[in-house]
Amino acid sequence: MKLTFPSFDEKKFPDEIKIIWPINKPQDTVTLDRITGSLIGLAIGDALGASVEFRPQSYLAAHPVTDMMAGGTWGLKAGQWTDDTSMALCLASSLITENDFNPYDQLVRYKWWYKHGYLSSTGHCFDIGTATRASLEEFYDRQMQLKREFGYKTEYEIDQLPLSAIKNAKFNVNCSKKDAAGNGALMRLAPVPLFFYQTPQLAVEFSGQSARLTHGDDVAFDACRYYGALIVAAVKGETKDSLLSNQFYSQHRNWFGSVPLHKEIIDIASGSFKRPGGYEDGIRGKGHIVPALQAALWAFWSADTFEKGALNAVNLGDDTDTTAAIFGQLAGAYYGYRKIPSIWIETLYAKRLIICIAEWIHYLGYSSSPISKTPTMSRRRDRSLSASSIQPKYMEETKLKRSHSTDHLKKSKRKSRRNLSRFLTNLVACGSRSANCN
Repeated sequence: MKLTFPSFDEKKFPDEIKIIWPINKPQDTVTLDRITGSLIGLAIGDALGASVEFRPQSYLAAHPVTDMMAGGTWGLKAGQWTDDTSMALCLASSLITENDFNPYDQLVRYKWWYKHGYLSSTGHCFDIGTATRASLEEFYDRQMQLKREFGYKTEYEIDQLPLSAIKNAKFNVNCSKKDAAGNGALMRLAPVPLFFYQTPQLAVEFSGQSARLTHGDDVAFDACRYYGALIVAAVKGETKDSLLSNQFYSQHRNWFGSVPLHKEIIDIASGSFKRPGGYEDGIRGKGHIVPALQAALWAFWSADTFEKGALNAVNLGDDTDTTAAIFGQLAGAYYGYRKIPSIWIETLYAKRLIICIAEWIHYLGYSSSPISKTPTMSRRRDRSLSASSIQPKYMEETKLKRSHSTDHLKKSKRKSRRNLSRFLTNLVACGSRSANCN
């Protein structure tokens, strides 16, 4: 049996979802520890910062966060998390359910969270970025237009459409405004590089595409590509010096295709975050993706433990939960689950579900395949991609209705693997820079 996620109308809280573990226990426990650390690290960073979200640094200098706290900005219990973790779980649930990168399905789940509180720690959406909200409203409007034009009867029917129908309808999944570059694309990122870590080019490419769904600016796309590469490298066991090296980007250039990173991201990759004074030296935990990325990397660079780095991230002030959630993805992948304070893990809401999700990501994640033997993928800046062009062709065959049998799924997977090379050809032809901001 496979871990299954409820539909929004079942109104189940995350800690009520039935836990089903993979049948086969992993032999590579070190990698699993890093994958689990990344997801748990994201959620813990989110929960640590939730109670003081939007508080200025001056307040936190006088009242520094030292542990998970209840109350504060949202009136949550200690260990409860916000939109950062909810959206990350939506993304992870799509990857596990689809066993692939399906941006339409991801948007459906984000919409369920926004409108119905799907995978929220409180049962409703209580915190959402401006750009994310606008993108999800646009996605809903496009779905309703699709419903009218093709005569579908219900919204749920639209939500369940297979990729073949989305392709035929020429549905554009890029729903963001052109210049949206908030940190909301980065806060939820980890499931993508974790799922595809064994094929770094694909992990980096899909990290960028995951941003485009709600954050359309090129700087958001490239922030996620760069951070996705760092997470992949951490899961693969690279040293902290390597991850923080000013040469990391040039040393992993083949992971990024033919289009270079945005200049602002290259500046960060070249070490602009290495500022001993932290806040006094201009590090800010702000809502724009560039300072947010810089702040998270500064927190990772400035401390030698997960605990110290997470607290450094939160105590920068402002968008405290997101800065710490971004930090937690990379730091958790580097330090591993076992190096995260156990008291924080015990306090974390729905921790068993997040750990279970990590095991399924490890179990289902891509391993050796024709993709890994394919030359670097060419990329171009093209904002016009529709769902039909952004999707690997083989995913049309792996998109199955939830009522299909396990045998049918296995047959479809075998068939889809034979089409991986065809997928790369299609993806190169259509390009990759095509989605919208937070």
